[in-house]
Amino acid sequence: MLTSTRMKENTANFRPSEKTFVFNFKTGQQSCVLTAPIQIPMQGSINDLHGRLMLLHNLPYFVENDLKNSLDQFVDGETKKNYDKEAEAALEKLKTNDLCAEQFVNTWAKAYQETTLEYARPEEPSWDEDFADVYHDLIHSPASEALLNLEHNYFVRVSELISERDMELKKLQERQSVEMDKVMQELGKTLTDEDVNLVAAQHFESQQVLENKWANELKQLMAIQKQEYQEWVIKLHQDMQNPNNSTVSEEIKVKQSQSTVANERVFEEQPLLEESFTIHLGAQLKTMHNLRLMRADVLDFCKHKRNQRSGVKLQRLQTALSLYSTSLCGLVLLVDNRINSYSGIKRDFATVCQECTDFHFPRVEQQLEIVQQVVLYASAQRNKKSKERAEVPSGNGGNDDKSKIGERNPSNILPGEFYTTRHSNLSEVHVVFHLCVDDNVRSSNITARDPAIMGLRNILKVCCTHDITTITIPLLLVHDMSEEMTIPWCLKRAELVFKCIKEYFRGNVLPVEQHATSNF
Repeated sequence: MLTSTRMKENTANFRPSEKTFVFNFKTGQQSCVLTAPIQIPMQGSINDLHGRLMLLHNLPYFVENDLKNSLDQFVDGETKKNYDKEAEAALEKLKTNDLCAEQFVNTWAKAYQETTLEYARPEEPSWDEDFADVYHDLIHSPASEALLNLEHNYFVRVSELISERDMELKKLQERQSVEMDKVMQELGKTLTDEDVNLVAAQHFESQQVLENKWANELKQLMAIQKQEYQEWVIKLHQDMQNPNNSTVSEEIKVKQSQSTVANERVFEEQPLLEESFTIHLGAQLKTMHNLRLMRADVLDFCKHKRNQRSGVKLQRLQTALSLYSTSLCGLVLLVDNRINSYSGIKRDFATVCQECTDFHFPRVEQQLEIVQQVVLYASAQRNKKSKERAEVPSGNGGNDDKSKIGERNPSNILPGEFYTTRHSNLSEVHVVFHLCVDDNVRSSNITARDPAIMGLRNILKVCCTHDITTITIPLLLVHDMSEEMTIPWCLKRAELVFKCIKEYFRGNVLPVEQHATSNF
């Protein structure tokens, strides 16, 4: 079986040769001969060739089966002869080659290992997989509180560093503001516009140098914390495997008692306006869904909240318990078509991600770099296919498509497309869907075929296939309100989004969890 499969896959590696096919048949008392040239190895379908021969030569229908059998035997026989000839040539080359036979044996063994599962080496578990299993065991054990306290202590250290950074940047901006005011007072007297531009450039360069300095310190601190955290988790798990080890409980108690209290910012609890509903969707197999309608900032689901009554302990136990489970939590973030974290809500989201070290996944900047590489690769493949289509004559519609593709920036995504990032350091979210939208979402005449609505449907599909049972969606498909968003506009938009969600879940059942919660 392996040989036949490899023969089909490597057909293009052999030099094709033309063979003459001869078919003899009788029509009454008359003997007829059909000859046709055939390329061996044959790239096309024998059935297609058989049909073309029948139509081209007006052959009688009673020779159809005989012609088909003769074609099959001819192609199979000539193909085997071709392979045998190539194999004999390769063996003869091997005999006359000065290379060591051991190298050929190693190459042949490597090919078997890479193509045949029976001879392949078992896959070694990666560090990420091992750490995920260890963390999942510990977070569901008495050591869970110690883990959260350790994460909190690291969070406090990062917060202190961010506070120092913000304070120093604020002092620099104040000093530069005073200096710029003095320069503007001397403008037209002893200084010119060029002098003002030079001072502004110096201020900008100073800010960039200071921001880069603090960014490097923050990056280095998070890398050290992540390494220390993972090493401690692995060590604790190994110690817990030994029932005779009495130091485990003492170590857990020490970590539980090490909760830093000083220099912490306490977020005020704002009263939330919310209402919950339970609905059943489906014609034959009904599924239950919980809907929670609430007024909140979308980033509130990412920020770490503090409960004044219980001190400064992070309120994220449930998120940690379900990190490696089939009940993940997702959030839809509306972004522009550029894959970066330099402006708008993308910058605010990146700032929230930087407030705490991610001990399980790459930093958000690294994930965005990977997404950018994938987008560039997809754009290159798309342009390659479009050029191939352009070589085929087409009407005006093809020219329009070509011009649209040419105008597209290969590093950007289109409205309705989205990319995902994974996080373990957010308050209530594991996966963030970055949905690309444009200014059209502020219009009052979007329909169910709008790219934003279609992108939302695709996000729901990903949730159903990847164990994301809780999804937070901006109900109005905007993060900021404006004057044109009147009450009728809001009602119409909310109805459109609700219909999109309802129609999707009526025709789709969650594969693992039949109980989903959607927060708007």
